[in-house]
Amino acid sequence: MQAKPKRRTAAENGEGIGGDELVLFTSIGNGEDLGPLVRHAFEVGKPETLLHQLKNVVRKKEVEIEDLCKLHYEDFIVAVDELRGVLVNADELKNALQSENFRLQEVGSSLLLKLEELLESYSIKKNVAEAIQMSKVCVHVVNLCVKCNQHISECKFYPALKTLDIIEKDYLQNVPVKSLKKVIEQQIPDIKSYIEKKVCNEFNDWLVHIRSTAREIGQLAIGQAASARQRDEEMRVRQREAEEQSRSGLGDCVYSLDIDELDEDSVLKLDLTPVYRAHHIHKCLGIQDQFREYYYKNRLLQLNSDWEISSTQPFLESHQTFFAQIAGYFIVEDRVLRTAGGLLSASQVETIWDTALAKMTSVLVENFSRIDTASHLLLIKDYVTLLGATLRRYGYQVTPLLEVLDNSRDKYHQLLLEECQKQIIDVLGNDTYEQMVMRKEYEYKMNVLSFHLQTSDIMPAFPYIAPFSTSVPDVCRIVRSFIEDSVSYLSYGGHMNVYDVSRKYLDKLLIDVLNEALLKTIYSSTTGVSQAMQIAANLSVLERACEFFLRQVAQLCGIPACLAERPHSSLTARAVLKTSQEAAYHALLNLVNSKVSDFMALSDVNWTAEEAPQSAHEYMNEVIIYLDTLVSTSQQILPLDALFKVASGALDHASNLIVAAFLNDNVKRFSVSAVMGIDNDLKLLEHFTDEKFHGTGLSEMQEGSLKDCLMEARQLVNLLLSNQPENFMNPVIRERNYNALDYKKVASICEKFKDSPDRLFGSLSSRNTKQTARKKSMDMLKKRLRDFN
Repeated sequence: MQAKPKRRTAAENGEGIGGDELVLFTSIGNGEDLGPLVRHAFEVGKPETLLHQLKNVVRKKEVEIEDLCKLHYEDFIVAVDELRGVLVNADELKNALQSENFRLQEVGSSLLLKLEELLESYSIKKNVAEAIQMSKVCVHVVNLCVKCNQHISECKFYPALKTLDIIEKDYLQNVPVKSLKKVIEQQIPDIKSYIEKKVCNEFNDWLVHIRSTAREIGQLAIGQAASARQRDEEMRVRQREAEEQSRSGLGDCVYSLDIDELDEDSVLKLDLTPVYRAHHIHKCLGIQDQFREYYYKNRLLQLNSDWEISSTQPFLESHQTFFAQIAGYFIVEDRVLRTAGGLLSASQVETIWDTALAKMTSVLVENFSRIDTASHLLLIKDYVTLLGATLRRYGYQVTPLLEVLDNSRDKYHQLLLEECQKQIIDVLGNDTYEQMVMRKEYEYKMNVLSFHLQTSDIMPAFPYIAPFSTSVPDVCRIVRSFIEDSVSYLSYGGHMNVYDVSRKYLDKLLIDVLNEALLKTIYSSTTGVSQAMQIAANLSVLERACEFFLRQVAQLCGIPACLAERPHSSLTARAVLKTSQEAAYHALLNLVNSKVSDFMALSDVNWTAEEAPQSAHEYMNEVIIYLDTLVSTSQQILPLDALFKVASGALDHASNLIVAAFLNDNVKRFSVSAVMGIDNDLKLLEHFTDEKFHGTGLSEMQEGSLKDCLMEARQLVNLLLSNQPENFMNPVIRERNYNALDYKKVASICEKFKDSPDRLFGSLSSRNTKQTARKKSMDMLKKRLRDFN
């Protein structure tokens, strides 16, 4: 088919189209939006014009379509033919599809039924799976509940609370069964409340138990402190012994370090499990502050009840249980503070301790003021120092307690001095003041060696007669006991120099108590010569024992012996006892002189005798016997210097008595024969004096001689028997031969020296020129003495 040539339309040529229509036509041809043109037509109020233009465009398009159809009509015919063929094929296809569809419906009906069954099965499976999952959740929750109940029945409260927490946080919101969820929600608070009550009941039982065992805990801890103190003392003793051996060079010292550490937690078996559990459970429940307050309040109430002291029981009997209870309380509190994870704060414990410390201090002060026995004070003091040492190990400040002890030391020592004074007075009163006889070695060790009273390191033969009486070792025991008690009280107290303070109180005992008691005994009216001599000997021994007392103080105080032996460290009491020895010697001498005076009454002397006696008077024999006994006894118990003092004093007194006899107013006159008799007496006494001076060893230590004590009597007798007595007025001769004589005494005695007339002026045949010259010389002496006076 041949195509015809196309005709040009008016639109293509633009002919017959106005400007507005051209724009409209172009826009439609380009497929542009006509909205703006329509809006503009209405805005200018000419919609009819636009409508007319559109109609023109439609007509023009119809013309174009018509022209186009005319131009392609052959193509349309071909297309229609082809379309008819397509329709035939479509009918065939439709029939085939209907046939296939029928067969498919026949086959698919059974499959569809199976598909519906399958879908239903899938739905059931899904529901079953959901039911299983819900059942698993419920079963798991129920298992957790069972597990929680089991923990509670086994008192495992923390796992029970953890299980409850898991149920609450992880499962409770996902429980599909509302009734189960509701039951669990209702039971959880009840279970928590039950657990809280349960642990509170356990804690309350622990409160009752710990109060009953606090005393045992305190006693055990204080016992440990006592054992530690004993070990320290033993170690110091071994150290001192080693130092002494090293210093003296006695042997090699072997040092060893003994380490004996005790785990306090293992010894003090404190079961704080209920506390830990209750605190932890309350912390898990979120109410730990409530439990802290509950714990603090109840423990404080227990402490307040512990402070109550029975008024019917003496403090001496109750102080150990009182302090042990408080010690146990604070040991428990320290353990709770360190291990309970914040249940107690340090400030709370410090506050409680300050209150308890003030209470204990008040109790001590009050009861110390009532105690009137030193041993009771010492017992309480020792226990308080052990209490302080125990609690100091746990970090508690115990200084105020020790200050109370320090403030009471004067009272303690005053009571101790009073007790020792009674004992010393009893010992001195019961002493016979005879030399102590020891028949066995153990007696010697007990009474001599134990107090270093021996004068030689050689063991003596037994029976041994000591230079002292039985009161000396008894007094030494009293002093030693005083030292031990004094050092024991002062030790482990406050900050002080225990050695200096102990030495001060020891001086007080020896001076104010022992020395005063000895002086009272010395000056007692019942004290005789032998007693006074023995007291003087005892004083010498006690004065020497002061070194032992001082060394004992140093040993107990841990002071090296070399420091205690320094000169400035000596006891003041030693000098005081030395002075008291002089008083004892003076009293002894007074008694001896009194006895000598009784013997030397010179009643048997014939002062006007014409013939001189052939021997000494009887009284002189008695004096010598007495002095011999006195010197022999003194030689056994008194040191040589004291022996010399006693002997020289007695002889000096005898010399004075002889001189006094010439001066006695009862002797109006005496003859040369009487003087010769006195000369015999003096010679006998001088012989005895020389014999004792050399026989007792006094000559080896004394520069002078006992004979010098008779110097005045000897010079007087020599003067009266001298052929030229007027030489007394010669200064040179007087200084050489009569230096012990007094002018006035010589003058008075010479006035009484008158020989008998028969003797001087009797028979001229028997007149002695020598006697006449002596008489003239004596008269000259008398005249010159009268002129001198």
